[in-house]
Parts: sequence; C-alpha cells; structure tokens
Amino acid sequence: MEKTLVLIKPDGVKRKLIGKIIDRYEQKGLTISNMKMTKASRSTLEKHYEDLKDKDFFEDLINYMTSGPLIAMIIEGSNVISSVRKMHGNTNPIDAEMGTIRGDFGNSKTENLVHASDSKSHALKEISIWFNNL
Repeated sequence: MEKTLVLIKPDGVKRKLIGKIIDRYEQKGLTISNMKMTKASRSTLEKHYEDLKDKDFFEDLINYMTSGPLIAMIIEGSNVISSVRKMHGNTNPIDAEMGTIRGDFGNSKTENLVHASDSKSHALKEISIWFNNL
C-alpha cells in the first residue's frame, strides 16, 4: 500500500470542514492510518516547506500555517498519492473543478484547505516530519 501525508490546513479547521474533507477520503475507500490535530511550529513548517524557503511568499505561508490548528493524516491506498491530489483539485480554487475539495470548498489560492504529498519520496519525508515517532 502506498502512503501519503495530507494536511487539513488552518482554514479548513477554522471553517469546520474536517468531517466533510475526511468523508471524501473514506468514501473513496482510502484508509486513514494515523491522524492528529496539532498547532504547527515554525521549525516543523520550515522542514516541510524547505523547497520553498527562497520564494517571496514563504513568510506568508509560514504565518498562515501557524495561524491555527491543523489536521495531519497518513492516508493509505492503491495509487493514493495521485488519487488524493486529484481529489484536492487545482491549488487555486478558482481553477479547481467542481467535485474536488478545493473546487467545492476553496475560497482563495493562499488559504486552499489541504496539502498532499506530490511524490513517494516527498510522502516519506513529510510523514517523518509530522509523525516523527513512526
């Protein structure tokens, strides 16, 4: 079984969309093998987003991701990485298709509800960052 990391970002938690988002993964037949609610630290986010540290939006991203609690999950299933990313839709909710999480619930490109690993190597890295005891 393939694994991926999924985050329900602070805007998804604040807007009380946790259950609706999780329901989508479960209806797809995917397995949530670990889940926690946490307030992300700057150091965790700097590790997670290290590829973006030189981007001009990095500080805004860190501030947004530390603005409230988030949900971190390990989700498992066949081809889970590509399946979950397709379920999430385009990063910009305006361009995301209806029927995707961002298309149905998203309000802005900055606060776009969810994150999912984009490759097996990133999934392994991100899972180790968020679930360091596994």
